[in-house]
Amino acid sequence: MPSTESFVGIDVSKKTLDVAVMPDGARWTFSNDEQGVTELLACLRENPPTLIVLEATGALEGLVTSTLVTAGLPVAVINPRQARDFAKATGKLAKTDSLDARVLAQFAQSVRPHPRPLNDALTENLKQLNTRRRQLVEMLVAEKNRLTRASTQTREDIQAHIDWLEKRLKEIEGKIQKCIKNSPLWKEKDILLRSVPSVGPVLSSTLLSPLPELGTLNSRKISALVGVAPFNCDSGQFRGHRRVWGGREHVRLALYMATLTALRYNPIIKAFYLRLRSTGKKPKVAITASMHKLLVILNAMMRDGSPWNPNHLVSH
Repeated sequence: MPSTESFVGIDVSKKTLDVAVMPDGARWTFSNDEQGVTELLACLRENPPTLIVLEATGALEGLVTSTLVTAGLPVAVINPRQARDFAKATGKLAKTDSLDARVLAQFAQSVRPHPRPLNDALTENLKQLNTRRRQLVEMLVAEKNRLTRASTQTREDIQAHIDWLEKRLKEIEGKIQKCIKNSPLWKEKDILLRSVPSVGPVLSSTLLSPLPELGTLNSRKISALVGVAPFNCDSGQFRGHRRVWGGREHVRLALYMATLTALRYNPIIKAFYLRLRSTGKKPKVAITASMHKLLVILNAMMRDGSPWNPNHLVSH
């Protein structure tokens, strides 16, 4: 077994998180709250483990599991019976929190259950709020279009609906920001993302929920996932234009709107766009390439945990 591999077991109780690491035998204890989970995450980030195993307790493991999974760490939540059977099979009959954590670490090392990303309650809540926001925006656009063609008999009613939709949109956006602030990890990522000129609350919340892979994949894979990676369109002797397609439409739309803002206020993206235009690239092609560049920058920032630094980007 490579010496660089490490396996973590976490025994979760109402108040504490008992942690054991194999094979070096390290043991930690943290409080089972936002502060304790944040401290645990910082420790695990120093030497990312090969696998983390917890028992499904119903609700007590929710905060730590969602935080670690969202951070991109490999987490497997197993049935408590699996842990008990493994402990009996290996002769571990005593039961304490620290011993339970060690058994879970040994289980991770020996069995290596497949880590599965979990759609925790916080993530699902943010996803649903983002979906509702998009629906309200779509209704607003439709009603505003109707207003331009409305007769005097219907104009007042349409305007009243627009006012109501704008009020609801503001309330939903407030809930989205509250949801992000309630998660220490999301709050940290939101600060990083919004340090970039042109990245506002809409793009930030869109990237946090529908694109949790941001910062965990290379630039090519994350671009393909969003749908801004150019693919060849060739067949036989025919050589077509490279195209972008597929991906996550809502993320791509939010990225597009942020890129339009970046063409005015982000010096790196603006210079990149103008350079492409000066070489004869069409506006649509240059905008798509700028979307790709902005996404690659955001992905690198999330990967490194570093805020916006235009001097560093220019030097590279």
